[in-house]
Amino acid sequence: MGPKTILVCLTTQEHAATLLKVAVPLARRAGAHLIGLHTLEALEVYPGISIHIPDHVFASFSASQKQTAQEIKEIFNAHTRSEDFVSEYRLVQAHSNTAAERMIESARAADLVIMAHEDKDLDRYDQRRAQEAVIRQSGRPVIVVPLGYDGPEVGHKALLGWSETREAGRAAHDMLDIMAPGSEIVALRVKDRAQDELHDSDMLDVTSALARHGHKVDLRHLDQAGQAIADVLLQCAFEEGADIVVTGAFGHSNAYDFVVGATSKALLRNAKLPVLLSK
Repeated sequence: MGPKTILVCLTTQEHAATLLKVAVPLARRAGAHLIGLHTLEALEVYPGISIHIPDHVFASFSASQKQTAQEIKEIFNAHTRSEDFVSEYRLVQAHSNTAAERMIESARAADLVIMAHEDKDLDRYDQRRAQEAVIRQSGRPVIVVPLGYDGPEVGHKALLGWSETREAGRAAHDMLDIMAPGSEIVALRVKDRAQDELHDSDMLDVTSALARHGHKVDLRHLDQAGQAIADVLLQCAFEEGADIVVTGAFGHSNAYDFVVGATSKALLRNAKLPVLLSK
């Protein structure tokens, strides 16, 4: 059936076209309502600092924000005006909230969210780490697209990173919404050599369930062999010719992620393919 409401978070002019090249084909295939969201930054004035800000500073700041928003709107319209699905450009004022908080609010009403990788050179301060915040707090599946991505349309061949977690189960079923009919899915378990080779009943059940939707599903196992799980996933996706990586996200606490490291953060940082992450 596919998603019927897709939210694409358009943070900068530089990355808007890249995101829309991923979002528009998905919306076209599903006949979805596509929302392009841009947030206007609030000019923060800290109460503990006594300083006079001239009117022309506020005026200049506001004019710059409006110019950026208009440029993004023009890119959005250029990619959607000839399409049959409903498209909506939504401009939201952050006020006292961060851009991430406003994205989360809008994401909760969407079936699918599409965002760009973090860009520390171009993202505004209030847009930093918005991807992680939306994944953790919106309750919606999020596709994160690499900067400058110009690959194939997503949803024809997916690599599913499987583990015995709630998040992986959620991701496997969220994935069904974006897959084209009769598409291919490679379900991969990355394991330590010490793990039981026959401990796979859960994975067999999942692959069978996905196959009942009419997809061709292959089951794979790879030894971690001292590598990071994210690296194994991305290498396998490249070798299989996948157009998207799908996995559960942030299954551990923030403290664990900080000390040990996290597959989700590595994928957000290093993936060269779009990644669908479900929490």
